[in-house]
Amino acid sequence: MSFDEDPHPFDAITAADLRAAGSLKWTLYPDAIGAFVAEADFGVAPQITRAVRDAMDAGFTGYPAPWLTARLQAATARWQAEQYGWDVASDDVQLVPDVIAAFEFVIERFTAPGAAIIVPTPAYMPFLTVPQRHGRRVIEVPSILADGRWTMDLDAVAAAFADGAEMLVLCNPHNPLGTVLARDELLRIAEVVTDAGGRVFADEIHAPLVFAPAQHVPYASVSDAAAAHTVTATSASKAWNLAGFKCAQLILSNDESREAWRADGGWAGHGTATIGSVAQVAAYSEGADWLADVVAYLDGNRRLLAELVAEHLPGVRMTVPEGTYIAFLDFRDTGLTGDLGEWFREHAGVAMTDGSACGRAGAGFTRFVFATPRPILRAAVEQMGAALRGLPSAASAGSA
Repeated sequence: MSFDEDPHPFDAITAADLRAAGSLKWTLYPDAIGAFVAEADFGVAPQITRAVRDAMDAGFTGYPAPWLTARLQAATARWQAEQYGWDVASDDVQLVPDVIAAFEFVIERFTAPGAAIIVPTPAYMPFLTVPQRHGRRVIEVPSILADGRWTMDLDAVAAAFADGAEMLVLCNPHNPLGTVLARDELLRIAEVVTDAGGRVFADEIHAPLVFAPAQHVPYASVSDAAAAHTVTATSASKAWNLAGFKCAQLILSNDESREAWRADGGWAGHGTATIGSVAQVAAYSEGADWLADVVAYLDGNRRLLAELVAEHLPGVRMTVPEGTYIAFLDFRDTGLTGDLGEWFREHAGVAMTDGSACGRAGAGFTRFVFATPRPILRAAVEQMGAALRGLPSAASAGSA
């Protein structure tokens, strides 16, 4: 497939432009291409820029007002209904600063001290560390690669519940594997959790970033049983690149979680940003067309990345993601060991996350964020290929 025709405006964004903007992704390692932070390099939807500027011009920089909270609750509920067919009451949408704040609330309210939390791996890194900060242990359940697609090991999940686990972390679309679970898969998960009397924390932050023919299905929407044991977290932050605006949504789908929120007095929502709420109302209400363009561009990027990996990274395997803008690259057949993130920063000038940070199952992989202009994407893979060509057999990233 050729990606040289019909250039997109995103293609004109340069690494120098991105470094000048000052984000962590492009300044922490200023001599490397940033591919380690789950942010997109495509700027901001003009509808969001306009809403934020209007708020600033009006001096709306104080604490969040109830009317603004109500607008974002309604906008979130409309988005869920229109995009995914999930009818959510506005009052069941609660605002939190980010998905990790939601995760901490669910850990404290729905698991006992010392209990275990099941984390399918490889995983978004904080899912492995945050439970331990709250006195819970983590049971890692490695994912299964079948027919070129990563899936959850439900037998291992059931065994983990039998070992004392009280909650499953369900990341869908999955970070970093890119799997988008189908309805029948979600129903099978619900059966396992229900049989075990467990609960689910559903992280659906990447839901707007799904590529056809895959479709996002909210886990809590698949059955009454799933709704009864789930708390869902989502946000516009990934799809519209608003991570620094500190705003996310917790969606309650059962009386137990509603009572837990009331008992908490809304403290879990403390720190949600006013300007973040303004931005997310604009994203959900006016940002669909801009997002569709971004998803189409990302669709091209994921396919281009697969081609570039095949051309420049012999021995490296890549499962093309069904959603998100993250790829998990398998270097286990290259002879490269140790901290791959550090090795590629030093030898290729490409900053990625070492797969081991995503759990034991991630050893030998890297987490690569491909939400970047195509010329930069090409340069990153070509630089990685050049570094690998100079790699002696059985090299170690720890000593190379």
